[in-house]
Amino acid sequence: MGKIIGVVAADRIAAGLVKGNRVVGAMRIYPEPASETEGLHGIPADEIAALIRRQIELLAGGETVDAVGIGFAGVIREGLIEESPNLQQAKGFRLKDALSEASQAVLILNDADAMAAGIAATEGTLESVIRVWTLGEGIGFRRYPQTEGIWEGGHIVVTLDPKEKYCGCGGVGHLEGIMGHAAMRRRFLDLEPDEVFEAARKGDARCSAFVKIWHRALAAATATSVHLDGPGKFYITGMNARFADIGRLNLDLQEMVRMSSLQGTVFELMPTNEEIAVVGAGVSADRARFAL
Repeated sequence: MGKIIGVVAADRIAAGLVKGNRVVGAMRIYPEPASETEGLHGIPADEIAALIRRQIELLAGGETVDAVGIGFAGVIREGLIEESPNLQQAKGFRLKDALSEASQAVLILNDADAMAAGIAATEGTLESVIRVWTLGEGIGFRRYPQTEGIWEGGHIVVTLDPKEKYCGCGGVGHLEGIMGHAAMRRRFLDLEPDEVFEAARKGDARCSAFVKIWHRALAAATATSVHLDGPGKFYITGMNARFADIGRLNLDLQEMVRMSSLQGTVFELMPTNEEIAVVGAGVSADRARFAL
């Protein structure tokens, strides 16, 4: 592995030098934690690209970079951001072209793909199949190794209730419309998501009913993946992974997956860590250049 840089751009930009399946040295963060800047929301796409390029230049320190991997929030195809529900200003932006000077080998991938690859790399399971739910402003879902497809698992339909239209994309009945942080805020205009789960623990009927649906929605989406791709390990990460009750998820999943040949799925909480996603972006870019 030569000089590899991994970057993740979702709510903010995190970048680092990747070597031996880990970040070496300090990561660069924009905006810095103490900054009053509200992340990347509202920043034009070309300015986001310029900010990413600046982090890469600072990490490179004037030296040649062998590969750059960038995990970006949205549907990514060949360096084009086809959709980005949480950074809508980036829709249609050719991010790879804007960063082509950073390295001859630039890989743009979904940020959840970067997290999945990072978990595989840091856990030493790069040759195994893993799946990852990322619970944040939206809901990310990715499988490692990557396969062709859109893989917008957060938009799996988990309910036929026509009133369930809180998803940021405007779709009805989506997983993200129940579990996404932004969707929960739209649903509970009088409570923040943390307050909803705290009220449920104290026995509030409205919040308790929602927390039950929240878990069953994730179990239903997981069951869909199991029925399509088989059982296995599902990691749960992201800022709202702390809300997940693994025991409850297992019971809900058992109700939904009954065929004996599909038993054996395991959930595991993975602490939110941008460094893991940065590693995944870098490792993916490095492996991609040798696959050409």
